[in-house]
Amino acid sequence: MLRRTKNFLNAHGVEYEKEHVNPLMVPERVYVLKFGKRDGEFLNRFIVEHSYTWTGRDKINKITLRLHGQKHPREFANEAKLLQYLEKHADRYVKKQGNKKAGKNS
Repeated sequence: MLRRTKNFLNAHGVEYEKEHVNPLMVPERVYVLKFGKRDGEFLNRFIVEHSYTWTGRDKINKITLRLHGQKHPREFANEAKLLQYLEKHADRYVKKQGNKKAGKNS
């Protein structure tokens, strides 16, 4: 799940961790992809609520992007819209990674 998003994060050198959460009271499944590691802890996360169709395929109901300290998370209907947003704001992640690498080499 979120294969294109994982490829995007790998291409920009962003570490991530994934986990599945199965709530007891709702029919939807929850997939969490944490990223943006700082001080040994992942601060940001994608929360994907998905279910299965009668043919057994995954159906994404909602993707939520929750950044560290954000009060109103961004919601996306599908992975394509999420990738459009990430590509527009990719400089936030690339600059941070570039500065860290430059600081280590000095």
